Amino acid sequence: MHAMFKVLPLTLAVGLAACNGGKPKTDTPAPADGAAPAASTDSTAAAAPAPSTGAGCGTLAADEVCVLIGSGAPKTGGIAHLGKDIENGTQLAINEINAKNDLTVGGKKVKLGMVGEDDAGDPRQGTIAAQKIVDSGAVGVIGHLNSGVSIPTNAIYARAGMVQISPASTNPDYTLKGNKTPKGSVSSYRVVATDAKQGPALAHYMIENGAKSVAVLDDATQYGKGLADQVAQTLTDGGAKVSTREATTDKTTDFKSVLTKIKATNPEFVFWGGMDDTAATLAKQMRELGMTATLVGADGACTDKFIELSGSAGKGVICSQAGMPLSQMAKGAEYSANYEKSFPGQKVQIYSPFSYDATYTLVEAMKLADSTDREAIAAVMPKVQYTGLIGPIAFDEKGDIKGGSISLFKVGDKLEVLKVVK
Repeated sequence: MHAMFKVLPLTLAVGLAACNGGKPKTDTPAPADGAAPAASTDSTAAAAPAPSTGAGCGTLAADEVCVLIGSGAPKTGGIAHLGKDIENGTQLAINEINAKNDLTVGGKKVKLGMVGEDDAGDPRQGTIAAQKIVDSGAVGVIGHLNSGVSIPTNAIYARAGMVQISPASTNPDYTLKGNKTPKGSVSSYRVVATDAKQGPALAHYMIENGAKSVAVLDDATQYGKGLADQVAQTLTDGGAKVSTREATTDKTTDFKSVLTKIKATNPEFVFWGGMDDTAATLAKQMRELGMTATLVGADGACTDKFIELSGSAGKGVICSQAGMPLSQMAKGAEYSANYEKSFPGQKVQIYSPFSYDATYTLVEAMKLADSTDREAIAAVMPKVQYTGLIGPIAFDEKGDIKGGSISLFKVGDKLEVLKVVK
């Protein structure tokens, strides 16, 4: 479609504010009680300010307009390395698209910029970060990492008519209970498989490898508990016994009390529903207590950072990722090289290939709509078909990627691929 271009208030406001020194709005205070502020449905009000963080579009040529893409992820706290990886993937895609200098929407040349906000992996801070992204005038958002953040922030993005594409959130409720935009379009999308596939894949692995008794432990987040529930149910259905079902928190540093209780049940496996920083602590304390059970974790714990943090205690851990392993992506090696060149001293963690492709997917929707209007982009998202680094990308009616895969790994000096479940 090549509709005649109209200069929308959103596009003008974003271009002028992000690229010509505009200041953030100050008339919408952050909520004191952690509740998300209501996102304005007025396009002029939603579009006015420059981002409070992020690089914007830089210098514009005379014939260019600036269009911002949001990035929401934890950039502080114990999983900041994962959040930065997500932001890097988004920025890398933006850099590549801008370098080609051929993105035209509605007859106007577009230069992309990113507005990145730190959600700290926390639902309360996440809603504040989401409102900042909305107020920046961004046309869509790549994020968030944690399901417990993606789910509440989706209400904010949906009210603003925006598409949210998560490169990491796996809790099925993110899309099953996703919000619609004011014009009735799906707002929540993801480019990874869900825990409805990841949990059973891990449970089946344990059963196939002799699990008669499994202790199931989670960090009480929507991600961790939801995943652990999937694992526990599949184990029970498969004839294995869930010997212990316990919950801690995503800030726990001392697992010894709960591990002592688990050790008494003598399980073959201990499943952890949580992230890599806490998984590393758990692995170390299991070994300190002389436990011989194999620790099993999912995508939040399946990172190079886990290997670094856990040391020798991490050897033999089984974990999964909700997508193809980077080593098996057709252009994975090329992507890694470009990533390390663009971000010196940093290596791909896990989610940046997915945020990279999510960014390209959002741009494909922009091109298909031939518009930078938020609702126009949301309306065409179900029609997007794009083949990227992670493979073919298309979405079902809920917003889930079609044909998502689960990769299983064993931890050694690096992550060693065991199998890919499609």
